[in-house]
Amino acid sequence: MSQPRPIPRLLGSLLLVTAAALSGSVPAAAASGSARAGTVRPLGQIVPAPASVTPSGAPYTLTAQARIQTDASAEARAVGEHLAEVLRPSTGYALPVTTRPAARSIRLRLAAEESGLGDEGYRLKSAPGGVTITAHRPAGLFHGVQTLRQLLPASVESDTRQSGPWQVAGGTITDSPRYAHRGAMLDVSRHFLTVDQVKRYIDHLALYKMNKLHLHLSDDQGWRIAIDSWPRLATYGGSTQVGGGPGGHYTKAEYKEIVRYASSRHLEVVPEIDMPGHTNAALASYAELNCDGVAPPLYTGTAVGFSSLCVPKQLTYDFVDDVIRELAALTPGRYIHIGGDEAHSTSHEDYVAFMNKVQPIVAKYGKTVIGWHQLTGASPQQGALAQYWGLDGTSQAEKAQVAEAARNGTGLILSPADRVYLDMKYNKETKLGLAWAGYVEVRRSYDWDPANYLPGVPASAVKGVEAPLWTETISRDEHIDHMAFPRLPGVAELGWSPASTHDWETYKVRLAAQGPRLSALGIDYYRSPQVPWPAQ
Repeated sequence: MSQPRPIPRLLGSLLLVTAAALSGSVPAAAASGSARAGTVRPLGQIVPAPASVTPSGAPYTLTAQARIQTDASAEARAVGEHLAEVLRPSTGYALPVTTRPAARSIRLRLAAEESGLGDEGYRLKSAPGGVTITAHRPAGLFHGVQTLRQLLPASVESDTRQSGPWQVAGGTITDSPRYAHRGAMLDVSRHFLTVDQVKRYIDHLALYKMNKLHLHLSDDQGWRIAIDSWPRLATYGGSTQVGGGPGGHYTKAEYKEIVRYASSRHLEVVPEIDMPGHTNAALASYAELNCDGVAPPLYTGTAVGFSSLCVPKQLTYDFVDDVIRELAALTPGRYIHIGGDEAHSTSHEDYVAFMNKVQPIVAKYGKTVIGWHQLTGASPQQGALAQYWGLDGTSQAEKAQVAEAARNGTGLILSPADRVYLDMKYNKETKLGLAWAGYVEVRRSYDWDPANYLPGVPASAVKGVEAPLWTETISRDEHIDHMAFPRLPGVAELGWSPASTHDWETYKVRLAAQGPRLSALGIDYYRSPQVPWPAQ
């Protein structure tokens, strides 16, 4: 399929900002995110690009006398405390969170009358007298705070005291997301990742207004969540990982802590139990799940497509029911992902039969099904979402199957592997990652439009985008950082920003300005030669 042409930018004010940066008329410190005295980051020079930017007037300066004023709601107070936690270490200011009015401070306000902002939108007004962020719902208020963070100098992200000054350009930003689903998938099955590692990734997703964390909890190499009714899944099936390391799993309390922490950053956790394939860890744990009653050995390689649950056995569905029941009880979010990809050892007839029996189990426990796009080869349940992970070069027949399902009411999450799989190498020199979908440089990951990516799919069927990070070669924070950044912010922008803002030439300037911020956060990102990074 030919590459979609970039849509011309309609945000005049933001175009002027980025064009000025390209021509050199924006001071170098403003373009780079430096806190050098006398420079202010241009309003709107953030990622994702806001829907509406109106610069006006003098900047706001945060001082030691400032407070964070919230309304009386617990939700606004929680967002205020989050903002204070970000700002206090670098500024050295006390920044008490209070409901009492305070001059030249930051005000966070939930307003029932602002329903036009939707559940995630916000309005930010900056002037010498203070900054006010208004939203209809708490998620919008939280997203507005992430915008405020990016408008401040990059050094505000430091965990040690910095010199400032802490200024925010004057004007108004009114913003809301293009898509409701803006996600990132983290594979904890190939290599187990600790609760703290997952929390760190959640913080980075939140800064770019992502709202879904898809956790890939089971695969051939490891089962990562405790299931009381089938305890060997975690204790034995989770005891190893790719390369033969010790593996690990989350207790129910640890999983609930991940869910709680994600919720505090307004991300919904979507757990995935992959089936009927990608199930060797389960099959090794319980011999009776195999058609022949013989448990295979644990697996530490990276091949796919060799395992399958035993579709004819009633015990298989008792097993699935138990797992979904326990997982649903731990997961307040709307979705459970049932995988469904690369079931090469399952016949088509068995695959359809399996999906027809499993989808109602998910519904029985009050959840909505998500499956990889192979689900469209069966009969997706009403309301189910299919996650497309094909390539530009995927067969027309397979794309047509997905498009037909979309026209019949199945919503789509777009995760094309040769665009947004964060484990794909940038180029042949990249040490981490894989290249089966090709090399994916930063521009390629950004320069496509979800609304017209798949031919024959109604734009209304596209519910959002998601960037998966598979972990065959990834086990440490620095691995995650190098492969996710700087591609992840671009995927976040595809999900959040209006199509009218989508333009690589202006985006790469805003992305370049993120470099010092990523460094201040301790993220050792890939310095793509496609991006005009500032000297640091």
